[in-house]
Amino acid sequence: MRYAYLHGFASGPKSRKGQRLAEVFRAEGRELALPDLNAPSFAKLSLGAMLERLDTLDDGGPPWRFIGSSLGGWLAAAWAARRPERVDRLLLLCPAFDLVERWKTILPDGAMERWAADGALEVPDGAGVPTALHYAFYEEAAAHPAFPTVRCATRVVHGTEDTQVPIEGSRSWAAAHPNVTLTEVRDGHDLLASMEVIERLALGWLSA
Repeated sequence: MRYAYLHGFASGPKSRKGQRLAEVFRAEGRELALPDLNAPSFAKLSLGAMLERLDTLDDGGPPWRFIGSSLGGWLAAAWAARRPERVDRLLLLCPAFDLVERWKTILPDGAMERWAADGALEVPDGAGVPTALHYAFYEEAAAHPAFPTVRCATRVVHGTEDTQVPIEGSRSWAAAHPNVTLTEVRDGHDLLASMEVIERLALGWLSA
């Protein structure tokens, strides 16, 4: 079995959660892959290119068990839906389902219209550098399933105080999938106060 951590939007392989989990896995003698999913670049971010990067990561060896955070959670579920024979288990952290609607609620009034008109929206990348993100990223999201259907055993950890990706999406997704178990924690979107819960699931359930 192989393991990988899929980072979220405006993040990367050096994210705090990813680095911490990789350290925990190393201590147990396991490797946690940390792919860079900013494909082909953050400015030209593409969900299709991100999924293709997972295709490249997969070399036909043992199946994967993914930990996916935020957008990486959606990505893990979407790839598992496309390649069910290649994914054995999922651990999703505040998965960013329903991406199209999320953008509408996150951005201030008028920002969506300006993004569409200008063709780009300035947002900080994983290093905090202001970057012009192309509008095609948002348009492409509408062509992908907002709530992917997965067959494998899945655990979701979601913060009840998450304002970026409200927990209601995970609740409804878990209710529609008998193979999905939702763990609710009193935390925000970054889940940094819930690392003990996440590490326990990663080393216990995911690695069992």
